Formats: sequence, C-alpha cells, structure tokens
Amino acid sequence: MTARTGGCQCGAVRFRVNGPLGRPVLCHCRMCQKQFAAPFSLLVVAKGSVEWTREPPAHFQSSDKAQRGFCAKCGTPLTFETEHGVELAVGSFDDREGLAPQLQVNHADRISWAENISDAPIRPAHKDLANQEGIVSRQHPDHDT
Repeated sequence: MTARTGGCQCGAVRFRVNGPLGRPVLCHCRMCQKQFAAPFSLLVVAKGSVEWTREPPAHFQSSDKAQRGFCAKCGTPLTFETEHGVELAVGSFDDREGLAPQLQVNHADRISWAENISDAPIRPAHKDLANQEGIVSRQHPDHDT
C-alpha cells in the first residue's frame, strides 16, 4: 500500500501514514463538535505508522483518556489520540477520495439538523467562482513541498 500524506492549512504540520488506514468514522460527540467547530468530525485510524515530516502537532488533553492534536500556528484540527492509537482528520489528507464515512458513532449526541445537511440547496458553481475572484490563497497545497 502506498503512503498517504496530509497536513494543516498553513503547511507547518505535515504527516505521512505508512501502511493501511482503518474505516473512516463520523463522530457526533460534543468534544469532536468543539474540536472541529462543526456538527461532527470525520476521523480515520492510522493502522500504519504516522511520521510527522515537518513540525509535530501541538496537543490539548481533552479528557483523561484522549488528547487532540492541532497546528499551533493555524489551528487546524488534526488528531484524536488514545492509548489505542492515532486517528487523523480526514479533511487533513491531501487525497480524501476513498475516505467516506463507513460508521457513525455517538449518534445520540448528534445535532438534529445534521441528519439532513445534504438536503440544503446547492449554490450554482458559477456564483462560487464569482465570490472567489481576486482572492489569493495562502493555504498550503495538497502535496508535500
């Protein structure tokens, strides 16, 4: 299996997973909602080794059982770590294809409207492009540099 890479928004923290990944899990728990500032998180277990190829993430001990990794420079949430291993935020991978959620956990904690997110109207792409004209992205590209 080929290695998968990823990192934070600014590029200060980069990683490479050498080996397989577990199944991606969508988590509705309140701690994930707060870490991601979103209605849920999407994480995948790194079954292979995780190599930090630039700076390692900073950590917040979110409970007596887990710590959560993030970039200290840009704040991107990156990991959920326990004695059982490291789970990585799917959105932080350079290539996110093939990482669709296969299981939901802590479903009782979900925000009720999260069930129907995909039912929201979709703005036409040409309007998205018009709103982005003149923007210069400072985001790290989706590949190692």
